[in-house]
Amino acid sequence: MALRSEPTARQMRLAVELRRLREAAGLTAREAATLLGVSAPQISQIEAGLTGVSEKRLRRLAANYSCPDPEFVDALVGMALDRTSGWWEEYRGLLPMPFLDLPELEHHASYRWDVDFLHVPGLLQTEDYARALFSYVNPEFPEEEVERWVEHRMRRKVVIKRPNPIPYKAVVHEAALRIRVGDRTAARAQLSQVLELSEASHITVRVIPFDLDGFGGAGSAMVYAGGSVPRLDTVVRDGPNGPVFIDVEAQLDRYRTLFRRVEAVSLEPSRSRDFIHKLAKEL
Repeated sequence: MALRSEPTARQMRLAVELRRLREAAGLTAREAATLLGVSAPQISQIEAGLTGVSEKRLRRLAANYSCPDPEFVDALVGMALDRTSGWWEEYRGLLPMPFLDLPELEHHASYRWDVDFLHVPGLLQTEDYARALFSYVNPEFPEEEVERWVEHRMRRKVVIKRPNPIPYKAVVHEAALRIRVGDRTAARAQLSQVLELSEASHITVRVIPFDLDGFGGAGSAMVYAGGSVPRLDTVVRDGPNGPVFIDVEAQLDRYRTLFRRVEAVSLEPSRSRDFIHKLAKEL
């Protein structure tokens, strides 16, 4: 089997979880290879995401590592057997790899939470808003490339618009709603779309107003994607070269707590809709 030249974030997550299980069991790669009846380089390739692993071998590894969580093992097997080739593959070689990993993560997510302070979250953006944003952030982009990014962002909305959409929560600061990324018409249309989407039963939008006392913020924007089991949750934050994927349990727990704190101080959904409607009327 040929080695992968560029594993996806999902393939790397499976690899990392298998390495963590081995290390928790106190075994070296060579010892794990002996127990499985393969060579040490094969274990190294699996743990580097360079090659896949069969269900039989994965379950044997989990048994050798004495993993006490059968639900977690089943979830890993599901990842190992997944052969999804989604729409995002059409952008391979056209967009940086992390921007292919993001829609793949969303496709498999059980739910998604967003927190944003400067921009309307991507899944809620209109084409005109996204176009103005990409054009401003990347002024060197030719029109054709800007349109490619806009198209990619619009296609990502499938996870909240498909017949079986994922539950989606967005907490948005008033600043993000007031910053006029495009012109007045585009800003009004953007607020209208947020209102329209927030009426869906699986979508919750909450606003943090400027006049909230005692709110110290939550750093930069955050995406929290639920996995098939909590141990496979993922946080995505913006980095200098694109999305950064975080999967260490201690950090996941911190971000879960952070989201709940931010959600708790935001306006209730009905009051948030009233607030956004008022902002739209001011435009």
